[in-house]
Amino acid sequence: MNESIIISESVKAYFSAHTSLAALGSKMRKLKLFEPIVQEVKIAQKIVKYSPGEKLLDAFMAILAGAQGMVEINKCVRADLGLQRAFGRMGCAEQSVVQDTLDACTADALRVNQMHQAAEKIFRRHSQTYRHDYQLNWQIVDVDMTGRPCGKKAKFASKGYFAKQRNRRGRQEGYVLGTWYEEIIVERLFAGKIQLNTALQPLLEAAEGVLELDEGKRQRTIVRIDSGAGSVGEINWLLGRDYQVHGKDYSGVRAKTLAESVRQWITDPADSNRQMGWVSLPAELYCRPVQRIAVRCRKKNGQWGYGVILSTLAPQEVLLLTGGYEQEVDDPKAVLLAYVNFYDQRGGSVEIEIKEDKQGLGTSKRNKKRFEAQQILIQLEALAHNLLIWARHWLSPHCPKLAHLGIKRLVRNVFQMDGFLFFDQAITLLQIQLNRADPLARELAGGLASLLALEQVALSLGET
Repeated sequence: MNESIIISESVKAYFSAHTSLAALGSKMRKLKLFEPIVQEVKIAQKIVKYSPGEKLLDAFMAILAGAQGMVEINKCVRADLGLQRAFGRMGCAEQSVVQDTLDACTADALRVNQMHQAAEKIFRRHSQTYRHDYQLNWQIVDVDMTGRPCGKKAKFASKGYFAKQRNRRGRQEGYVLGTWYEEIIVERLFAGKIQLNTALQPLLEAAEGVLELDEGKRQRTIVRIDSGAGSVGEINWLLGRDYQVHGKDYSGVRAKTLAESVRQWITDPADSNRQMGWVSLPAELYCRPVQRIAVRCRKKNGQWGYGVILSTLAPQEVLLLTGGYEQEVDDPKAVLLAYVNFYDQRGGSVEIEIKEDKQGLGTSKRNKKRFEAQQILIQLEALAHNLLIWARHWLSPHCPKLAHLGIKRLVRNVFQMDGFLFFDQAITLLQIQLNRADPLARELAGGLASLLALEQVALSLGET
């Protein structure tokens, strides 16, 4: 197929496998979304044809286009001239050249700090989490870690915990998620042996900087964590910072001891093998009052496994957060279920977002030997995640089917739609023609037309 079709002396059409993504690229150019990265990240590299900022944009486009590794830039971006032009590029660097730019990040972490500052500016300009109304509702942030396997020669790669991969080497990736809005506030890379108990403080300190959390905002922020950050020291650090905390005790031995103080166990109506009850012993280890609920689950061998949920939230607060009623505050069963269910909701927030990034953005398959290069790369991945969430928010009023789609389906179904892109001589996008045979094309056309209304880009349905 010809790479372009000349419609007239002033208009040229390009076939693209990512016409819908091109529309997002045009919107991104209008918002100057990538500009802070181009302006602030100063990678010391000789410019032959493309600047380092342009090559970082090529990498970013490849991530959005569903590339599972930087090597796929040539296939996903370099071969799609229309997509390049929609993002403001007149060409695309070869994948090895993009790799060299990432590797050119110096070991003094200066470039990484510049990238963090640029990502912070972008987040503050465009995110809903940053604009959250703390007086109206709680801010909820979920903090978690996930393993990022890589080769043993990679810097700071070591044996650690990698789910279902024994004796695997890699690094660890820490997430702070703005739960209400599904936005990644902070994403950081750590050595392979680092776990959440060590990473919690630097992750939250970085999030405080991004969100500009003062004492008043911290008092209205709920930090939700699993047992990895549930040590007495970490919980007291959070309490001393005035956060609201909802998490799980780190110590299994202490959990079993506390469970023995439960006077009455209540069976979970959704799981007959799980019971919960109030811990009756005083909570003397913590610098602020906490509620403690013991939970026990029947294991395959018939014995009980124990855990303890810690929370600073009042019963009426947790009831409202889980969709209950304030009047149920006198029902001990309803209150217990609310505390436990609010902890369980972690699995539907940060854990799901991590899984979606791995499946939709291929985050687990994109690794660099140099630690600094990998840190730059994960900031591009976090930005891609957030841009897709923002795009869904922009489009969903006109495309209701998109409202509940995750990252994987956004990348593979919504933003991989073929068609034609029409440009004038100044490389201004004039028209997008979607393939009418695509099942989402008709609905998406209305949403994209509204998204690009100010850019005066026409949307139509054709056959390809």
